[in-house]
Amino acid sequence: MLLFQDFQPIAAIAPTPLAVKSLRALAEGGEVTLWVPADLATDELPCEVYQTTLRELVNTLWQTHRALVFGLATGAVVRLIGPLLQDKMTDPAVLVVDGAGKGVISLCGGHQGGADWLARAIALRLNATPILTGGANALALPGIDVLGEPFGWRKGSGDWTGVSGAIARQQPVQVIQEAGSTLWQDHLPPDHPFVFGWDDPTAAQPNLPKPAARVWISPIQRRFADGAEVPSDCPKVQWHPRVLWVGMGCERGTPRGVIEAAVADTLRRHHLAEGAIAGLASLDLKADEAGLLEFCGDRHLPLLTFSAETLRAVPVPTPSAVVESEVGTPSVAEAAAILAASRTCQRDRQPQTFAPLCVSKQIFRLPDHPGAVTIAVAQAEQEYTGRIGRLWLVGTGPGRLEQITPAAQAAIASADVVIGYSLYMNLVAALLHPGQIVEALPITQERQRAERAIALAQWGLTVAVISSGDCGIYGMAGLVLEQLQAQGWDGQTPAVQVFPGISALQAAASRVGAPLMHDFCAISLSDLLTPWPVIERRLAAAAAADFVTALYNPKSQTRTEQIAIAQRIFLDHRAVETPVALVRAAYRNEEQITLTTLGQLLDCPIDMLTTVVIGNQSTRFHEGWMITPRGYLGFEKGT
Repeated sequence: MLLFQDFQPIAAIAPTPLAVKSLRALAEGGEVTLWVPADLATDELPCEVYQTTLRELVNTLWQTHRALVFGLATGAVVRLIGPLLQDKMTDPAVLVVDGAGKGVISLCGGHQGGADWLARAIALRLNATPILTGGANALALPGIDVLGEPFGWRKGSGDWTGVSGAIARQQPVQVIQEAGSTLWQDHLPPDHPFVFGWDDPTAAQPNLPKPAARVWISPIQRRFADGAEVPSDCPKVQWHPRVLWVGMGCERGTPRGVIEAAVADTLRRHHLAEGAIAGLASLDLKADEAGLLEFCGDRHLPLLTFSAETLRAVPVPTPSAVVESEVGTPSVAEAAAILAASRTCQRDRQPQTFAPLCVSKQIFRLPDHPGAVTIAVAQAEQEYTGRIGRLWLVGTGPGRLEQITPAAQAAIASADVVIGYSLYMNLVAALLHPGQIVEALPITQERQRAERAIALAQWGLTVAVISSGDCGIYGMAGLVLEQLQAQGWDGQTPAVQVFPGISALQAAASRVGAPLMHDFCAISLSDLLTPWPVIERRLAAAAAADFVTALYNPKSQTRTEQIAIAQRIFLDHRAVETPVALVRAAYRNEEQITLTTLGQLLDCPIDMLTTVVIGNQSTRFHEGWMITPRGYLGFEKGT
């Protein structure tokens, strides 16, 4: 299961029978390890047993786990974890589930530790209510200290508590964004406190309010502490989108220390933030250079390498004939930096335009150390997220929340992006949360939805693509997988998971009884994607084979003849009294149910939201219910 992957390992601690009852469902999913004392362990309970005191157990788990879920009184938890709290940047997320299992409290690490996110997901799994007390949640805003995490931004210096306080008080917060995705800006609530539009933060802005706090989003390193930034009495923070690609050439055997010093010196002299580095780039002959590999490994940075032939095609400001004679290209550092930054948005395709250099070639040597480094820096248009994207293909069933599986609800609630048809988005609105990117596209733009979802997942985001019913039955799952296949998908990146939902035919059947108790099939009457002659042959085959048949998309405002043709085909094989159920918008407020016969089918209102269920020769009505015998009582023997 991918839902809790970012929080592994997770421990749930249940010291009482009531806590075991509340937390057992988490352990049964296999994503959470349940810890219980020896006297509560049973063969049927998936758990680990602790023989120590509860405090000793918590002390041990604190060092090894990303999240702790307690089935214990909040006060007791506070006393247990109080001595262990050090830094919200590194402390695990801490949650408390109340004794009845009805509330999930995000107690500690709500933003940095991800406890708020985890509380939502666990609450959905337990059919409980998440209790989030952070000020940003009340304002329907993303936490300022986690704002850039979906995009892989790195936190810089600043007064995070001060800026968070200004946001909580709904005071004007100046945002100066010089790089990185602006998607987050497009999905803020109407009454958000952020103010955009400063072209020059040093100049007076008579049409804009005086800021109570400031947020910089930039690859530039601003030195708040030493006064290098414009003087201001308001708190400030900075996020660094990872848009800088460091091109590097070095002498064979150059140690990591020299490389580190070269990078630090170059960034410092050009006022660039180390947190804005996306990765390093070089000649393919340097793919095994120990110093480069150690530098990248310590910082979890990618190292991209290119052939001399590829680098030679990149125009650079300072080519070198000496370098060309040695390695076959007039530039390594500049060309590699430009090419890496240019390909960030274009994957492996040859870029049509080249990214700009923000630092031209520099040669660096460290006194009394061997080796030398040539370094250059280019800035990409799109940031590198450093994340493996995920595509969650989600079926939402008929649309009512209680008809959506807990796993599907958790997938929607936890995704960075939710994409779907606008009507379906409205039905799942209660699952959405502040900071999510929510994109609703018209019903005819299925391909655009799939392409958009794939692009965002390839960039590194977690994207939930929602479909009504089951996403794999006339839904988006097939289209997304087809598009991935056409792009040469390796089956791994982005990761894909399908979350099934109650299909329209199941929902319709449940509202009228048990018409699908014997062999059945589903046929869509829409000929937008399937030629009508093919649909006619399928109708004739289903009718002749005596399948109970569910008809999807039976009639639209412009497509009215298909349902009449379908009726004629079935009347060639079945009696006019054959039971038929028409279920429109099952389980929604506008639900309409009509029980009729095959002969009177066209006398009833039918539209695109209607599912038509045509019975087989054994189907009958009884006291307002539609029943297809399975044969247990002998009704079908000999047929």
